[in-house]
Amino acid sequence: MSGSPFQDVGDQHLATASADGIVAVDHRGFIRSCNPAAEVMFGRPAEDLVGTPFGFPVVAAETSEIDLLAPGRPPRVVEMRVTSTTWQGERIHVAALRDVTRRKEVEHDLESALERQTAIVAVAAHELRAPVAAIRLLVHLLRDHLSTNDDEHGVEVVDQVIHRVDGLQALMRKLLAASRIDAEESRSFPERVAVLALILERLADWGDKAQHVKVSCSPDLAVLVDRQDFSEMLTIYLENAFTYGSPPIEVRAAEQSGRVELRVCDHGPGVPAEFVPHLFERFSREPSARRGVEGTGLGLWIVRNLTEANGGSTWYEPTDGGGACFCLRLELPRHPDSTG
Repeated sequence: MSGSPFQDVGDQHLATASADGIVAVDHRGFIRSCNPAAEVMFGRPAEDLVGTPFGFPVVAAETSEIDLLAPGRPPRVVEMRVTSTTWQGERIHVAALRDVTRRKEVEHDLESALERQTAIVAVAAHELRAPVAAIRLLVHLLRDHLSTNDDEHGVEVVDQVIHRVDGLQALMRKLLAASRIDAEESRSFPERVAVLALILERLADWGDKAQHVKVSCSPDLAVLVDRQDFSEMLTIYLENAFTYGSPPIEVRAAEQSGRVELRVCDHGPGVPAEFVPHLFERFSREPSARRGVEGTGLGLWIVRNLTEANGGSTWYEPTDGGGACFCLRLELPRHPDSTG
């Protein structure tokens, strides 16, 4: 095999200047030729490699990663791209091998750094929840006191503080949700959840704003979902409608084709068509969204991840006459009479 014509052609035409190792493998899986870069990767000269089994499956038009062991060297991670050709009537696979060990080490270091950062963010958000909740309670007590004493200016100032505290609580909630998703800890525990009851629970958090919301949902409609996840999905959709949309806001839920579809729709400016594909991406915010409106670009990304973790899907629809409609689809309970 070492004296085959393909060996000679390979020595001439398998680019010796290439940073990639190039190995030609026949239909039986034996090496027919290789370039100097491949010799370095395998730690063996071409005369020792040619005629020996390649040792890795080669499938044309596929890219894979292999662990390459060479005598006296630590294992290397190699990206293998395979093409095929025909030489003198014989089908030959050509594997291009690129050492990506360093890239993998950098990626691992980056992932570790992100995990540490995620842990720090999660701990900070968790530890801040109690003091921020206490601040919110005290501010509401102050507002009641000022209102009793007809201090309109003071009430106005305190209302601004309450708005900021509410925004901070929402941010911490999203950071905790994002941290769980990043750490792959967003485990879902599906149960039968009454949709209308949960909608009303979430609307109760919005106080006077809830009067601008129209709800359409059968009291018998239930969904199979993690209750906490579903609550977070609905909260974010409502936040989005109140922040970027305009009243009236509609929350509609119904059974469609054996699944439950829920829509939160507003009558605001809607979303530009060119931005729709990016809506559910992380840190994505539409550039022309209301100026001065704060946001993280995490909300819809969280909804998508939580919905998919529960076997569902999310999407956006424009509403007739303008406005935005954010939708999600989830499973019906397997046993309607089940409680868990």
